Amino acid sequence: MDEGGPLAVTIELPQVGESVVEGTIGKWLKQPGDTIQRFEPLVEVVTDKVTMEIPSPVGGSLLKILAQEGETVPMGAPIAEVETSETPVPVTTNPVLEPIPEPEYTEGNHPKGTTGYLRHDISPVGPTGGGISDPAALDADYAAQTAAEPPDGISAERLSRNSPAVRRLAVEHNVDLSQVSGTGMGGRITRDDVLKSIELDAPPPSQAARVGQPQPAQATAAPAAPVPAAADEEHIRLTPVRRMIADAMVRSVTEIPHAWSTVEVDVSGLVAFRDQVKADFLERECVELTYLPFIIKAVVESLKEHPTLNASWGGDKIILKKRVNIGLAVAAPSGLIVPVIHDAGSLSVAGLAAASRALVRRARENKLTLEDVQGGTFTLNNTGALGSNVSQPIINYPQAAIMTTEAIQKRAVVRDDAIAIRSMMNLCMSFDHRIMDGAEASGFINAVKTRLEAIGPDTGVY
Repeated sequence: MDEGGPLAVTIELPQVGESVVEGTIGKWLKQPGDTIQRFEPLVEVVTDKVTMEIPSPVGGSLLKILAQEGETVPMGAPIAEVETSETPVPVTTNPVLEPIPEPEYTEGNHPKGTTGYLRHDISPVGPTGGGISDPAALDADYAAQTAAEPPDGISAERLSRNSPAVRRLAVEHNVDLSQVSGTGMGGRITRDDVLKSIELDAPPPSQAARVGQPQPAQATAAPAAPVPAAADEEHIRLTPVRRMIADAMVRSVTEIPHAWSTVEVDVSGLVAFRDQVKADFLERECVELTYLPFIIKAVVESLKEHPTLNASWGGDKIILKKRVNIGLAVAAPSGLIVPVIHDAGSLSVAGLAAASRALVRRARENKLTLEDVQGGTFTLNNTGALGSNVSQPIINYPQAAIMTTEAIQKRAVVRDDAIAIRSMMNLCMSFDHRIMDGAEASGFINAVKTRLEAIGPDTGVY
């Protein structure tokens, strides 16, 4: 504590990750006049990768909010003023982003959940797998504009500092960022700078009419005029997370030619085996054994046989991913999010059970780290926990495919020319038709089917 009197200290948005250059103010946890302790959560910030709470570097009284909810600001920008007598402590790592330890369970105090750990006390966002982009693939998507030597007076460092949102907008509208003047901190290019460039480059309405071209750039650049709610309507303001999900979904279906396939799987052996070992597994590992880790294992092994499913589109090439990082679509309280199990091929069924449970738990508590949501190569979604029998998921851009596991139901099926009651489940998959054709996609989904139907008493869990 300093000996001097209280001073007004400006709080800046701290850098939280190498590839994160801007954030959207999601929710202020304190209001002007409120007292705040050092390292107490001050504001919730949404990036294109994760939602996080930013702590205050000092204790004192919040004087003024400089960045309003819904406003996107660059890292390092001032967001608030706090009256304090303390010396500010630089916030280099957000405490709430650190992985939280798994609680120790004792007999009678085991965790409870459903297959895939999807909660029933929150409204699901929907059975899709979008929202999180792979930064490396996003950079590859923009490589055509950044590969050349930068023009005179434009540093390569400045071009590399552009945010994913800015690069994405530039690619969509064919904007050369080296020709755009940045108005952000340190000359950084903002979305508004790109939108202004799009508007300046757009032809006048009369010219567009003469050449028969529409004017999407101006129409999308300018925000639509608010439409007043009718007497029988209610308008719900978009949250930053919902807006990012919407943008990701539109981008996926706009840029990726989706194709779809489904197969029916007899999982009677899986159901019997899980029933046989789940009690012992819970006692041993203090983790509930659901169907999900068995499915992840089957997917991982099948991806090794069919590498085009573990890939992304590179414009003039297909980018095969050597690591198998499985994204799990989770209906978290703030919206859909896809945390990632990295190097899932190196884990056993037991390891996958522990890893998936820990990830989903942190996602629902908004405790994910940036690493938790980066680098996914294939997405899996357990829509069966929502009661779904068939679904057509949207690919998690820029991945090549996404698979959903549907509800397990007892059905009458024909086996050896006789009717039998079996536990059946549908696997549904959407895939990028640029990267693969139906034969490759069918080969993969049937490989998953074969592995799941082979599970029995001799299946290993460890």
